[in-house]
Amino acid sequence: MILNQLVRLPRGLLDALALGRPDPGPPVKPWRAFATDAGLFLILFYFTFAILLADEVSVPDGGRFSIMGGDLVREWTSSSERVHDGLLALAAFAAASPLLLRRWPLWAWRYATVAAVPAAPIVLQVGWAPLTPGAVVAYVICLYTVATRCPGPTSAGVGILSAVAILFVPENVELMVSGPPVVAGVLALGYNVRRRRQASGELAVEHDARALLAERARIARELHDVIAHHVSVIAIQAEAVPLQAGGDRDRLEAGLAGIRELSLEALREMRRVLGVLRDEGGGLDTAPQPGLDRLAELAANARSAGLTVTLTGEVPEVPPAVGLSAYRIVQESLSNAMRHAPGSWVRVEVSRSATELTVVVANGCGSRTGLGSGEGQGLIGMRERAAMLGGSLSAGPAPGGGYLVEATLPLTEEP
Repeated sequence: MILNQLVRLPRGLLDALALGRPDPGPPVKPWRAFATDAGLFLILFYFTFAILLADEVSVPDGGRFSIMGGDLVREWTSSSERVHDGLLALAAFAAASPLLLRRWPLWAWRYATVAAVPAAPIVLQVGWAPLTPGAVVAYVICLYTVATRCPGPTSAGVGILSAVAILFVPENVELMVSGPPVVAGVLALGYNVRRRRQASGELAVEHDARALLAERARIARELHDVIAHHVSVIAIQAEAVPLQAGGDRDRLEAGLAGIRELSLEALREMRRVLGVLRDEGGGLDTAPQPGLDRLAELAANARSAGLTVTLTGEVPEVPPAVGLSAYRIVQESLSNAMRHAPGSWVRVEVSRSATELTVVVANGCGSRTGLGSGEGQGLIGMRERAAMLGGSLSAGPAPGGGYLVEATLPLTEEP
């Protein structure tokens, strides 16, 4: 990886000089970003200008300080030898104005680098260093912004060119010692922040992708439950109605009306589920989810398809998520009985304790051949619904014949 970065270093130098483009900044309104940068500029400008006025000295005989008794003493001169305040204001502006370009970090750094060189002679006339503290602060901010928004090779090129620029600053002995470590440290800090932001963004994308897959799986289970149950009932009734009618027109019409009603209900539920997919926000579906209060309706549909369904026990009050899962488990169990054991008896028992809900669906052997074996997706969906709530489900042949499904669902909803 390091070798790869070294190979890309020449390109990084070119990007730092003229060709580089930073990544988009954080999602901040332009006026708010400009107001922040302008505020920083004004604070730094007045701070730097005040320091230059306070430190203004002249340099007699080419010296700025004298040593007296081991102490460093400034030699003040008359007001006629003072540097013009306009030049001091210009130097303060050159030190702070790069912050106004911070939305374009490479241009801000370029301007700060170029402006520091001509401002240094003015600063040296009134101080003891070629750069004011304000200029150092502005330069550090520009370097940090570059490192957080530009690739690693570009940031490395900026660091190298910053070190080279120190050579052109007059009286740069102290800068040669302290400048490169400061530049390297700021760029390393910014690059680390950039990498952490990228990692956080990748994790967020992965989390969203997993959430999308989970939502698709949930919708697929809903569609399977709706289609499997209603289509099974419709198929059984379409087969049984002509036999039950026995040529009676009224009974035939009544049976066909029941099939039509079941078909319309299936379409309504499918539209409700698919409407979530079409909805951009995914949260505008206000139709109530089915619960245990609709078990009698399920039993009536199953009876119309030829099953003998018995509901035992009173319908208990449970949390909505538990009620929906219990409803779907009973629905899928009745659909399986219609497909694999048409004409059989079915017993549905729902009971609750203080901590859990128990659902038992048992059916006998069918009186005629079923519609087919299916592919087992219904059982998988039932087990997933139970596991989603932290419960368990068992399904298999009953000892005396037939089939038995038993689910245990905790009553505590997950946050």
